[in-house]
Amino acid sequence: MFGLPLSFAAPAALAALIALPALWYLLRVTPPRPRRIDFPPLRILADLLPERETPARTPPWLLALRLIAAACLILAVSGPVWNPTPQGAGDGRTPLVLVLDNGFSAAQDWRDRIRVATAEVEAAARAGRPVALLPTASGPVALEATGPGPALERLRAVEPLPHLADRSAHLATLSAFLERAPGSAVVWIHDGVAGPDGESFPAGLAQAAVRGRADVTVLKAERPPALALAGPDSSGGQLGVSVVRAAANGRDSGTVRALDAKGLPLAETNFAFAGDATATEVRFDLPVELRNTIARFEVAGEHSAGAVVLADERGRRRRVGLVFGGTSDQAQPLLSPTYYLSRALTPFADVQEPRGGRGVAESIGQMLDSQVSVLVLADVGALDPATLERVSAFVDKGGLLLRFAGPRLAAGSDDLVPVRLRRGGRSLGGTLSWDSPRTLAPFAPESPFAGLTPPADIGVRRQILAEPDGELARRTWAALQDGTPIVTAAKRGEGMVVLVHVTADTTWSNLPLSGLFVTMLRRVVALAGTTPPTAGAAPGAPPPVLAPRLTLDGFGALKGPQATARAVPATWTERATPEHPPGYYGPADGGLAVNALTADDRLKPLDLKALAGARFGGLEEARTRDLRGPFFLVALLLLALDTLASLWLGGFLGLMAARLRRRPAAAVLILGLLVLGAAPGPVRAAEPAANRPNGIESALVTRIAYVVTGDATTDETSRAGLAGLTQMLASRTALEPGEPAGIDPARDELAFYPLIYWPIVPSRPLPGEATIRRIDAFMKNGGTVIFDTRDAMTARPGGPPTPEALYLQRMLATLEVPELEPVPRDHVLTKAFYLVDGFPGRYATGQTWVEALPPAGDGAERRPARAGDGVSPIVITGNDLASAWAVGRRGEALYPLVGGDPRQREMAFRGGVNLVMYALTGNYKADQVHVPALLERLGQ
Repeated sequence: MFGLPLSFAAPAALAALIALPALWYLLRVTPPRPRRIDFPPLRILADLLPERETPARTPPWLLALRLIAAACLILAVSGPVWNPTPQGAGDGRTPLVLVLDNGFSAAQDWRDRIRVATAEVEAAARAGRPVALLPTASGPVALEATGPGPALERLRAVEPLPHLADRSAHLATLSAFLERAPGSAVVWIHDGVAGPDGESFPAGLAQAAVRGRADVTVLKAERPPALALAGPDSSGGQLGVSVVRAAANGRDSGTVRALDAKGLPLAETNFAFAGDATATEVRFDLPVELRNTIARFEVAGEHSAGAVVLADERGRRRRVGLVFGGTSDQAQPLLSPTYYLSRALTPFADVQEPRGGRGVAESIGQMLDSQVSVLVLADVGALDPATLERVSAFVDKGGLLLRFAGPRLAAGSDDLVPVRLRRGGRSLGGTLSWDSPRTLAPFAPESPFAGLTPPADIGVRRQILAEPDGELARRTWAALQDGTPIVTAAKRGEGMVVLVHVTADTTWSNLPLSGLFVTMLRRVVALAGTTPPTAGAAPGAPPPVLAPRLTLDGFGALKGPQATARAVPATWTERATPEHPPGYYGPADGGLAVNALTADDRLKPLDLKALAGARFGGLEEARTRDLRGPFFLVALLLLALDTLASLWLGGFLGLMAARLRRRPAAAVLILGLLVLGAAPGPVRAAEPAANRPNGIESALVTRIAYVVTGDATTDETSRAGLAGLTQMLASRTALEPGEPAGIDPARDELAFYPLIYWPIVPSRPLPGEATIRRIDAFMKNGGTVIFDTRDAMTARPGGPPTPEALYLQRMLATLEVPELEPVPRDHVLTKAFYLVDGFPGRYATGQTWVEALPPAGDGAERRPARAGDGVSPIVITGNDLASAWAVGRRGEALYPLVGGDPRQREMAFRGGVNLVMYALTGNYKADQVHVPALLERLGQ
């Protein structure tokens, strides 16, 4: 309007501005100022002659004041909205191409990016421009311009993906679109981090913009805000990760937490970047038992897949026992094989050596008693029957036996070897010999050593030969250039036997002096406790693949595998890709962890010099503002000034001042009323101490809380509903709860309340990120939140989501919500106090969702109640529970119910009692129902 970004919700109301001249004409006059005459005798009144009085003119300034007030009222009624033009919006009707980076590096400030992108689409809608949306981390598809409405719906469905964006994959489709629609406007909302394609995208975009005569605008944060983790790295005897960033961004310190498989914290370490450094290392020095339970590292407060590192069996620190079969004079530094083994294994394993052992059998016994995961026998020959039986049992139960050759093994005859051996060695210059030392051949793809490059200077002078048979090739992990095996392995029971056909010292080869020796040992030790994926594989066959089991989303939460996720080879060591998202692959006991970044990866800023002709801006949102409130406020102030001016012109202000001077008590009373009216609010001292949300008294009484949404009707319903449920708990159970508390989750302490009821009001603003994080911490620490969408009457199966459901989805987008399922019939929640089969409220048709239970095991059909590891932190329903619980002061129901069951309100109260008991007592009922069966068995 008039070149301004101003629009009106009800423009027809502006027609009232035409009446302002008539209003001006009517307001020109005002009654004359009245005369004050003291009451005289009647004779004097008779002498008073009426005089003809003419009205006085209204002062021009008062007339202008009244006209301005009327204009403000008319403008307020017309619904004025200030719509500033977004930074990337252009002119014309050509398409808008919105390029949105949605890799994990954009997750930290994703809400800001979505707000900016939404503003761009809404500006295009006002200009009547079609919109083409291009998420860079998604797979390349043909670009099509659609109406702003469908584009906005698609934009709301875009989420950060758990890998770096490969932007160059979209250059072909983007260039083709710009050629089909010349003059388009390209707005790139950039995360500031270079992807795996390097810097090819800016150059390609610049060339495509020149060919298509397109205007390019790049919107980005001043400095890339993302932090990420690279690792894990178990070198140096400690488990560590690297905290990386693309550039110095002001986030110079923080905390890295180590969590177990259940999400419970095990340890945390602070980190700090030195100056403008972009990487810093964090180390965790923990006992082996505690370290081996770490399943996840994360940067506290950084909600992205890049800030999470998942640990698998490869990161576990194994306890390795070393036993040397030689004599004591050979067990000397630089002479003993265990010296080389200990130096190679110490950076990534807990090395154990026998103390005071009087022989090989006793030394092996000490190692097995120490609960080692890997038993290394260096040149140990035949074992006595008792020791052989113990070692065999160790391997059969999942242990890894690693043997190194030597003269004693060559002369031995036990069967704890993966292949049949030819007794006697093969040596340089011997009968079975070669003229010069042989080196290693390249490792086969199915070998655990695949991807390693054998140095050319490695020479093998002697080895133990294996008898050729049909299984030899399949059991060979490494061989010499002439094909003779140098490392063989075979699965035995639940464990594995690995044989290195040379000694662990330098007498037969110089392999122990190379870095390859350390890496090979690392990979062999990492197989302890896992199923070797290549054991028994056919020579030359590709390595087996592992299917995805759990994957990370863009915000770093573990969920079920995505539909596009594909299996990875068992030898996978690369970073995550769109086809292989970060997560766990393979079985739970011995799977593979794929991470967004590997230990050697670093984030780099993306150089945008190629886009020299583009416009650059920040992520500051051009906010749309409703001006009705300011116009109403100005009109109200002007009317108040008009009232005061009229009183002044009429002489009433002088009369009031004179009366107040004669009556000082009245003046003091009026002044006191004004002071009380200006007070911020009622004093809360009259409120009982136990009802203060943040008072320490809240810890002395159990109370249920409800979230104050700001909607007066909803908040009163929540209060009355929880008051009714509290009365029911006090009358029917041993619990005597206090009055329900209305809380603001952004400010009040949540730890006092075991259960929080949160009604969803879609017209209210979404809670801030800090509030979401507080709710997340509350649920992780054992609290339960009931989210009630109250939309059971409007929700349709298979139909579009209701506004309440959409609001809840957006609110929970960054929460680590567990997998949910409708309440099963055998869930402990249905038996916590009453036996119920549903949780009705004002409505009975809605579904109630809780955290999904683990699958029922054997004998589950005889188990009356089933539960998971803890209380579900989240309950979602649409049945409007508080309205069914709500009672008045006399105990009467406040709201009618929708449904034909006359016992619906009673069942709603019973379901509420079960919810409270479930939140307070947990899963005890799942065990209590077995008491009769346990007593019966004990009696037998």
